[in-house]
Amino acid sequence: MTGRRRLVAPLLALALAAGALSGCSVVHDAAVWKTPSPGAGAGGATASGSGTSAQPSPSAPPYDVRPLVNPPRKYLGVEMPGAPDSIAPVQQFASWVGKKPNILGQYVGWNSGLDVQAVKNAWSYGALYFQVWEPFNITTQQIADGASDDYVNRFAASVRALNLPIALSFGHEMNGDWYPWGTKQTTPAQFVAAWRHVHDLFVKDGATNVIWIWNPNDIHPVPDVKLKPLYPGDAYVDWVGVTAYWSSSGGPHAYSTLLLPTLLQIRTFTDKPFIVAETSAEPGTNQVSSVHALFNAVETHPDILGFVWYDFHRQGDWRLENRPTVQAAFRSEATSSQFGFTVSATR
Repeated sequence: MTGRRRLVAPLLALALAAGALSGCSVVHDAAVWKTPSPGAGAGGATASGSGTSAQPSPSAPPYDVRPLVNPPRKYLGVEMPGAPDSIAPVQQFASWVGKKPNILGQYVGWNSGLDVQAVKNAWSYGALYFQVWEPFNITTQQIADGASDDYVNRFAASVRALNLPIALSFGHEMNGDWYPWGTKQTTPAQFVAAWRHVHDLFVKDGATNVIWIWNPNDIHPVPDVKLKPLYPGDAYVDWVGVTAYWSSSGGPHAYSTLLLPTLLQIRTFTDKPFIVAETSAEPGTNQVSSVHALFNAVETHPDILGFVWYDFHRQGDWRLENRPTVQAAFRSEATSSQFGFTVSATR
C-alpha cells in the first residue's frame, strides 16, 4: 500500500507532503511468474497462486471490447478488500448500495501474473475486471528499453488466451510525485515510451481484448504539471481515467473545483471518454454532498462513463458501510436507471 491522496486538510497535510493523498494502491501480487517449465500455458509460462496461465484458443477471435468502451449505460464500480478474488465482498457491497457493481478493480504489482480467477469471477458476476498495474521495482526507461519484454509477452499471452475483456491502467497517477513512475523519478518522455512499448507488445501478441485506461490524478495537488506531455496518444488509449477524491477538510468538494479543471485541460488534447477511475468521499461535513456531486457529475455529462468507488480503510476510512449517511446517499443515487448493466450481456 502506498499513500492516500490529495485532500489538503489539517489531518491530511502531513500525508500530502509525504505523497499520502496521492495514489491509493493495495498491491496485490496475483501471481509471480516462475521459470517456464515443460507443458506451461500461454507464452510458455506458469504462475503461482490464482494467476494461472490460460491455454491459448487460436481459433477464437479476440473479444471485441468496443461495446464496453462505449457502454449502453453508466459504470458503477468498486475496489475493496478481497475482491474480485472472492465475489462475496462484492455481493455485500451490492446489498449496501442496492445495485450490482459492473467494474471490479484490483491493484497488481509488476511481475505478477494475470489473476485469471479474479477475471473469471468478475465476468461471471457480470462485471468488467479492472487491473491497476503498478510498475514498482523497475524504471519506465527499463520497460521502454525491453527489460520486461518476456514478462509482458507472457502476461499478454495469458490475457489473449483467457479471451475475456479486461480494463488495464498502467502507471496510474503519473502526474504526481508519490510513485516511482511519477514526476520525481520519471520524465514524461520515459513514461510515454514505456506505455507505448507495453501497449505495442499486447497488440503484437494479439491481446486486443483490453480497454486501455490512461489514469492521471486530478490536477489540484499538482497544478504545475501539464498532462499533455504524459499522454501516449489516442492510438494507445481507450479511456481517460481520473483519480479524484472529494474533500471535507479544505480541498475541492464540488465538480467545478475537483473534476472540471482536470477535464478541461485533458479536452485540449483528446476527446477520449472519461471514467472516474478511483474515488471516494473524505469523512466530514461534505461527505454526503460529495456523494451527490459525484453521481450528478457522472449522470449529467455524457462523456463521463461512470466511476470506481474506493472502499478501503487505508490512511483514512474511505468505506461507505461505516457511514450510514454516506451509504444512504449512495444508495439513493444508485437507483438511477443510468447506472448498471451486465457486462457479459454485451458480448
